[in-house]
Amino acid sequence: MKTKTIEYYNENVSKFVNDTQDVVFCATQDMFLSYLNEGDSILDFGCGSGRDTKYFLSKGYKVDATDGSEEICKVASDYTGINVKCLLFNELDEIDKYDGIWACASILHLDKDDLIDVFHRIARALKDNGILYTSFKYSEFEGMRNGRYFTDFTIESFNEFQTNIPEFVIEKKCITSDVRVGREDEKWLNLIMRKK
Repeated sequence: MKTKTIEYYNENVSKFVNDTQDVVFCATQDMFLSYLNEGDSILDFGCGSGRDTKYFLSKGYKVDATDGSEEICKVASDYTGINVKCLLFNELDEIDKYDGIWACASILHLDKDDLIDVFHRIARALKDNGILYTSFKYSEFEGMRNGRYFTDFTIESFNEFQTNIPEFVIEKKCITSDVRVGREDEKWLNLIMRKK
């Protein structure tokens, strides 16, 4: 399951980058940054094309970026000018390092058991009161879709899931439309969470 998802990105890197790299996403990026202080440290966790890493760097933040796809890491490194580390979500082992972690449309590729483990890893990697942004497709679907594994959430199902991750409190949740052209009917659950 995990291998198939990574293989999808390795094999479709050009299409994925073309679909995402130039998308204007500053409303959500700026919402996340509003919870941080100037110059704070951010991990772009599953950075994809590098769009968000480049934006955060341009605003003066210290940014580390990772992705599980070796091919995407190469493209994102070239685009952002920093070394994007090839790292699977369950390999994150930093402790109290980041003020913010940005997991935009990334950890949604995990099943719920793996998600619980990765949320714990994210909590350990964040400093006290650190901020996490993450997003999921808005539905009740779980399984393979278009060559990748997805876990979707509604507000209600995430509230239930959150009982597994007591390290976090939700600061903000909102539903938005997909910003990619032709996909405006797709809905996303956006979450700002704070480490207790």
